[in-house]
Amino acid sequence: MPAQTSHKPPQRGLRADARENRDRILRAAREAFATQGIDVPVAAIARRAGVGVATLYRRFPTRDALVTEAFAEQLGHCVSVLDEGLADPDPWRGFCTVVERVCLMQAADRGFTQAFLTEFPDQADFARERSRAEEGLALLIRRAKEAGALRQDFEPGDVTLLLLANCGVTSGAGEEAATASRRLAAYLLHAFRADAAAPLPRPARLGLERIHA
Repeated sequence: MPAQTSHKPPQRGLRADARENRDRILRAAREAFATQGIDVPVAAIARRAGVGVATLYRRFPTRDALVTEAFAEQLGHCVSVLDEGLADPDPWRGFCTVVERVCLMQAADRGFTQAFLTEFPDQADFARERSRAEEGLALLIRRAKEAGALRQDFEPGDVTLLLLANCGVTSGAGEEAATASRRLAAYLLHAFRADAAAPLPRPARLGLERIHA
């Protein structure tokens, strides 16, 4: 069930040609961000969309506005994935499902992880949805631990470690990115199980912002 985000479609009231330009810009931005990350030049997005830079800025006054609107749907999907995981009566299965699907989202869209972890102080709706996602992840981890399925020494920073590893694997795997991501997630989930636990070195102090860095 798709998550309900608070993003309102800003195209209401636009002329047909303005709506078409806006849709083309968003489509071009999503394609560019997916393959090159969110730091791709705005001019390159405008060229891909077949519009001038001035037209792009009329529709999206700042880069932040363009990035957050381009990823609003993906963020809503991420929150929906977490909601589904939390709704699963089996906490371990819910945790595994979320890890697998988020890793695949990361493999499919290089820009999404960057967008998710970047601070956009003027984009309150995006920040609110991201906060919901972070809270849902923390609850998912706690439920899996309380069920005795997730190893007790699992730390929130281990999610960052997982995503860093997945980012490296998928970046180098080319067309096999999705297959490589699934296999990596399966290996790591096996290591995360409480019944497979062996002593670990101390956890690295990794916050989610480290992935973007």
